[in-house]
Amino acid sequence: MDIDRRHLLGLAVAAGAGAGALPALAAPTASPIGALGLDAAHFGLHAGSTDDQSRVLQTAIDAAARARAPLAIAPGMYRAGNLKLPAGAQLVGVRGATQIVLTEGPSLLAAAGADHITLSGLVLDGGKRPLGDEHGLVHLESCRAVRIVDCEILGSGGNGIRCVAVDGEVSGTTLTDIADVAILSYNAAGLLLARNTIVGAGNNGIQIIRWESGDDGTIVVDNRIENVANRAGGSGQYGNAINVFRAANVIVRGNRIRHCAFSAVRGNAASNIQIEGNSISDVGEVALYAEFGFEGAIIAGNGVEGAAIGVSVTNFNEGGRLAVVQGNIIRNLKPQRPPGADPGDSAGVGIAVEADTAVIGNVIENAPFAGIMLGWGRYLRDVAATGNVVRRSDIGIAVSVTPGSATTLVANNVIADSAHGAIVGMAGGKRVTADLSQGGFESYAHLTISGNRVR
Repeated sequence: MDIDRRHLLGLAVAAGAGAGALPALAAPTASPIGALGLDAAHFGLHAGSTDDQSRVLQTAIDAAARARAPLAIAPGMYRAGNLKLPAGAQLVGVRGATQIVLTEGPSLLAAAGADHITLSGLVLDGGKRPLGDEHGLVHLESCRAVRIVDCEILGSGGNGIRCVAVDGEVSGTTLTDIADVAILSYNAAGLLLARNTIVGAGNNGIQIIRWESGDDGTIVVDNRIENVANRAGGSGQYGNAINVFRAANVIVRGNRIRHCAFSAVRGNAASNIQIEGNSISDVGEVALYAEFGFEGAIIAGNGVEGAAIGVSVTNFNEGGRLAVVQGNIIRNLKPQRPPGADPGDSAGVGIAVEADTAVIGNVIENAPFAGIMLGWGRYLRDVAATGNVVRRSDIGIAVSVTPGSATTLVANNVIADSAHGAIVGMAGGKRVTADLSQGGFESYAHLTISGNRVR
């Protein structure tokens, strides 16, 4: 049975009084709550107070970290700001009931060079107060073994969680009404973002960036992201559910993404990116994007409904090459891109690729322009489109015949109900041949077309 530690201390002192056997001991500044750790209330933290309690809460955080014990914060609302998290800080609340509201400072909670930080069961409310451009409501730099679990982050006037050179995980956390990026990571050192919910972000849902191209390895898995706007403008840097820039070996898997101004997953100069098993609907531009100077992309097993372009593997002119696009279902595409988007390929395309890529076993339905587009102008090399099903598109498979285009195989596809031809030669965005599935492709040395079934 648990016995209050202060009661035992009092008994010991009383027993030793008179005999002089035991010296008097000072009472502890805080007492444990079972196995949970130190009780923040014993430091003078009061739920529901209208006062700013930053100083009291900071004292409690520092004391608990020194003791290497969690700091338990009871249900209620607390007003504070600009709190610093030392190494070993563990703040534990009651999920959905322990709320800390920002009063001042560039962040609510911040840490630098502090390892083994845990935030659990907290509601962190930014109150829509503007934050510094380079801060988040939770701001972490050079921290190892971080855990942010089962929290709610809402009303941030800047980024929700901003990490620089951090490893650890953010999981089971809900981020709502974030003015800029919900979760922003620079130069991750081994980060897991899993089972989070993001509803309402001003520019990007999750953004993974490296200052210079290199290995990153962040895993983004099983998150739910919706309602991502594009407040900062640009031609696709913002407005994405998941944006990966210069970060190699990132895995994006099993996410549910809905209603984004630009892309669901956008990899820019992101080599060896894996985009697999995501469910995507109602995005304004390219749903799944591998662009600019990347080498290696796997885009497989995704479902896309409602986008200007389903999948784009592009920018061979900038070194973008080497991909597998396999087993995706893409349907009900839009004929237009959002305002400000890079014109690039025409809208209403199911899958567009350029170099060193296999397009295998995809199903595309209702593409206003083309089910599959192979190459753009002279940017076409070593591409195979095999075993795909394309239904109800203006052009089934559009393939570049511009001089300079290189080896391309179009074989064993099923193409149905294509208004302007099953397989058509293109120069940029213009049709320049009759239906090559009926013959005539022999005039183009780079093309091999065989075994396709057209209805």
